[in-house]
Amino acid sequence: MTERTTAPAQRPHRHHWRRDVVELAALFCAVAVADGIANLVVHGPRGPVMLVASAVALLVTAAFHTWWARRHSHAPPPTSTAPTDPGAAPVPGAAAGPGTEAADTVLTTTLWRMRTTVRDEPGSLAALCTALARSGVDILTLQTHPLPEGGTVDEFLLRAPQQLPSADLTRAIAGAGGHSTWIERADAHDLVDTPTRVLGLATRTALDAAELPLALRQLLGRCTIHSIPATTLSGRPNAGADAPVEGVLESTVMKLRDPSGGAITIERPYLPFTPTEFARARALVELDARLGPRVPRSQDVLTLPEGNEITVRRADGSDLPAARAMHDRCSERTLSLRYHGPVADADRYLGHLLSPRFGRTLAATTASGKLVALGHLLWDGDETEVALLIEDDWQRRGIGTELLGRLLAMAVEAGCDSVYAVTQASNTGMVAAMRGLGLPLDYQIEEGTLVITARLDATPVISRLPYELPGESRGLPRTQH
Repeated sequence: MTERTTAPAQRPHRHHWRRDVVELAALFCAVAVADGIANLVVHGPRGPVMLVASAVALLVTAAFHTWWARRHSHAPPPTSTAPTDPGAAPVPGAAAGPGTEAADTVLTTTLWRMRTTVRDEPGSLAALCTALARSGVDILTLQTHPLPEGGTVDEFLLRAPQQLPSADLTRAIAGAGGHSTWIERADAHDLVDTPTRVLGLATRTALDAAELPLALRQLLGRCTIHSIPATTLSGRPNAGADAPVEGVLESTVMKLRDPSGGAITIERPYLPFTPTEFARARALVELDARLGPRVPRSQDVLTLPEGNEITVRRADGSDLPAARAMHDRCSERTLSLRYHGPVADADRYLGHLLSPRFGRTLAATTASGKLVALGHLLWDGDETEVALLIEDDWQRRGIGTELLGRLLAMAVEAGCDSVYAVTQASNTGMVAAMRGLGLPLDYQIEEGTLVITARLDATPVISRLPYELPGESRGLPRTQH
């Protein structure tokens, strides 16, 4: 769907045989003239004069041949060799004229994702493409989403000149019949075609149940996802947790039944979901339901400075009894610093924290299998929370720092811009662990509670597959099983 207007190229030289005939004729003429002059020199009365005349004729012929060869050179016309990349497009260099110097120029471009609604009638898409071509915009990909009430939503990935404002782009689309237009910046990751991207998200979901909310967010773009459990912490039915099997689609909100119980709500302001998007989201949820509970089983064995070994792995609902036993061994102060509420209610949170639907949990166990630490990465709508609980006898040994570093690597891989930790100013261990990350931190006091936010856009953490634990540990030797 690309239309470009370029300057007419120079016509190639296709009549080389004409020059060959002219040169051959000139050669025969030169030979004939030389033969005639030789006869005149030998048999004529003015031989020396004719010899000089023949030399002049040869010089004139050589000069004419040199002029002809320079005027009709076999060299190809000059072309631009400027490199191209996804964010830049080359423009052929201007031909050099008398007194000028040719130079290649590179026109920088910007990638945009744009969605607009048009009438479902012949020529509507052609009008959009024509308007984009007039603005010098290149269409890289196009998807069409039919609407049940009539009309079509067209989604484009565009490469536009950098100096073209987005407002001019939307005005051009409006003039071509598009309305409800939405546009945002894109990057090289958006160049992946939709079937490939959906298959990749399905693979990630199949390997890890905690990937479903992330897969839905990547599939649908900017949206807010909430998992509503079937019951509250007190055991009562949760309001809004009911959803039909087929799901519900209402403009900018879709509601799907959660395979683990309860419901999943997805909201996207100002941009209604299309039936195609709803069908794709429902297919991912159905895949999750068929596969059942699952988490990756890879693990790392770490050696602490005093020589003890601990194993770090992913945790799930099967670790609930061991987590409750760890609660019984923890002091009231340790539990209050973690849960910020009555210590007696601590066990009620474990079912929620260990569910892969609400995030990812790392467990640290001893060589005998005893659970001594938990690290949580929790999806909180548009935000992400990190939390740690270390058994008293195992604190100040580097376990918290190790778990926190791994949780942040998971957050970076999941595309989170920041994470926050809720604690108290007296919790010096958590404060020190957050400061030890070497990231920009923001501190905020809310009703006596300290909220520490770490911005992740400045950290060079390598992205890993979601079902793999981070590679090298931070300061502790390890062996992987």
